[in-house]
Parts: sequence; C-alpha cells; structure tokens
Amino acid sequence: MKTVRIVLFILAALMAGLFFWLWSEVSTKQSALSEEPFGVAFSLVGQDGKPVTEQAFRGKPTALLFGFTHCPEICPTTVYELSGWMKTADPDKTKLQAYFVSVDPERDTPAILGTYLSNVTDRISGISGDPAKVEAMARGFKVYFKKVPTDPAKPDGEYTMDHSASVFLLDKEGRFAGTIAYGENPEVAVKKLQNLIVRN
Repeated sequence: MKTVRIVLFILAALMAGLFFWLWSEVSTKQSALSEEPFGVAFSLVGQDGKPVTEQAFRGKPTALLFGFTHCPEICPTTVYELSGWMKTADPDKTKLQAYFVSVDPERDTPAILGTYLSNVTDRISGISGDPAKVEAMARGFKVYFKKVPTDPAKPDGEYTMDHSASVFLLDKEGRFAGTIAYGENPEVAVKKLQNLIVRN
C-alpha cells in the first residue's frame, strides 16, 4: 500500500510539472504573438494616389475599418460615427489616425474612395489598389468579405459586398489592441479610443 502511495505521489508530481511546463510554453507564445504587428505586409494605394504599406499603421494608434463606397448603411454610418468619436477623443488631430480599406477595389478606385470620405470627414484616409493585393491584405488582417450578386439569376451583374463591420484598433507599433463593434455605445467607443491614446 505504501508503494502505491509513493507511485501515485510521483505521478502527481510529474503531472504538475508537465502542466506547469505547458502553461509556461503557452504563456510565452501568447506573449510573443502579442508583440508582433497585426496583419501582414502589403503594398496598396492611398486616396491621394501614393503608395501605402503596413508602415502607415506605425507611429500613432490607428483605427482601421474595411468597407466599400456602395455600402447602403453600415459603412457610411461607421465612417460618420468614427469621425465623431475621434473628434472627441483627439480634438487636435495629433494622437490618432484612421484608415478605410475598400473591399471592393474593382469599383472603388483611390480617387473615388477619396471623394467618398472627404464628403464626410477629414479624419479617415482611404486605401484601395489591385484587387488581388487588397484581398491578400484583408485576409491577412482576418477580415471576412464576399461579393454577393444582387440578382442571383445574374451572377456577373450588379453586386454588393458582405463584410466584417468592426473597427480594428492598433497601437502605435501596429499591434492589435481591440475592436469597436458596429452599433457600439458611443461613450464606450470614445473610451476605447482614449484608452488607446493613453497606452501609447
């Protein structure tokens, strides 16, 4: 009986050691992941026609949203609301930046995107470019989007885009720092932006 207890004690000690090792490994990997910039490297085009890379998301905290100019409700609402939240959180326009990446670059040229945004705000800059490059960038940022024909009988005709509606928040190193959901309480959204500024 004594031998059995000793064996059980040894097994328990080994299991505890294994658990601690696994916990340590997972914690280390999660910490390492959180230190990496969010998304992937990319080379697209800004609304001014100039090249834009992932380096645009460095230096200042960034609010990043994905959408398209033909969007009937979610995109214009988000652009309008985000602009207002940024005015409250960063009234002098020195601490935050924001970008709108089109998931419909076939229709949203940089110029069209620039006109669309400038009609609403001077706080958010547009990004578009080659469709294949836009798709690779958006997928790399874990964004869901899909072209949906408005008339199923004509799959090559008019279409809309189904897409993720959250605003991604990145710190000044480009690391993921949270999201603002579509329909977020305005006070909560402003607080998230203020917290993003404080932590940077």
